[in-house]
Amino acid sequence: MNNDEFKYKLIHQDKNSKARLGKLNVFGKEVDTPVFMPVGTQATVKFLSSQDIRDIKASIILGNTYHLWLRPGIETLKKAGGIHSFMNYDGPILTDSGGYQVFSLADSRKIKEEGVYFKSHLDGSKLFMSPEISIEVQEAIGSDIAISFDECIPYPSTYEYAKDSVDRTLRWAKRGKDAHTRKNQALFGVVQGSEYPELRKYCAEKLCEMVFDGYSIGGTSVGEDKTTHYQMLDYTLPYLPEDKPRYEMGIGAVNDILEAVERGVDMFDCVLPTRIARHGTLMTSEGRINIKKNIYKDDFTPLDPECDCECCRNYTKAYINHLFRNDEGLGNRLMSIHNLRFLIRLMEGIREAIANDRFMEYKEYILHKYGFDERGF
Repeated sequence: MNNDEFKYKLIHQDKNSKARLGKLNVFGKEVDTPVFMPVGTQATVKFLSSQDIRDIKASIILGNTYHLWLRPGIETLKKAGGIHSFMNYDGPILTDSGGYQVFSLADSRKIKEEGVYFKSHLDGSKLFMSPEISIEVQEAIGSDIAISFDECIPYPSTYEYAKDSVDRTLRWAKRGKDAHTRKNQALFGVVQGSEYPELRKYCAEKLCEMVFDGYSIGGTSVGEDKTTHYQMLDYTLPYLPEDKPRYEMGIGAVNDILEAVERGVDMFDCVLPTRIARHGTLMTSEGRINIKKNIYKDDFTPLDPECDCECCRNYTKAYINHLFRNDEGLGNRLMSIHNLRFLIRLMEGIREAIANDRFMEYKEYILHKYGFDERGF
């Protein structure tokens, strides 16, 4: 692979599923897939330094276009030389389009053909986001991978609403692709369609005709049940090319990751591991732990004996319990490091299992061993 290109290489497909072992060349930076991407919403993975990100062996992280657009703003990012220099992180960075944040501000948004009018969550000021503005912001941020601006369809939605939304998302995808000029930045299209198989197929096929560098699967995990969620993947993945990466946005629950990998998804991101860490919930090889419970006050064993992160190598449950109860920032940092390393270790195990045609066995082993409930952690 040339170091000046973005390319996905399929290395091996599991013989008993559609799980894929691959490698991304991100302009000279290699990323093994399947991969979990920690979320750095505002040019920071919460409580972690750039060295922490390297230490947990994260190979790619995600930044948020909407939040970075508001703060620090694109002029500051330009002056800094882009997000890599700004946050002192030299690994690959993917930015979302801002579409999901607009979706989450449903009470104030007005969707028009030209784009979306909405209000800032910071001060209520009026804002406008279009496909062209989303691309302009992402190019200024300087991420390695940008995402097309789309409408995240709420669930449930009528077929008529979903069809109109998909058509608009496709028009926006074309406008964003036409506006994209940065040569050292890949651009992914986003497949929408809600729960309707013909709309998922239609959207995927039309996006493939436009020829994007990769394809995101959007509109999942927005309130639907698990069966519907996985059906959305089944309705989408058969129509995506094998030689391009497939990214399901906003997924971090272990059972959801395993189900998606089984179907052929390569990339994931989610705020879940750091969000639940801040509330004292930890993902371990012995199941889910709520560290604030009294039973851990005098427990001087490691948080997870199978984990190699800084938290588990150096501290005990009793100490983490103490930090959490006293609202010490170190506790948030250590717990976030652990939860992220847990998911990255999971992906390492998934890749090894695929390479040995044992993914389905590994999936069942993980779900049984860790005793995950329906929420996946």
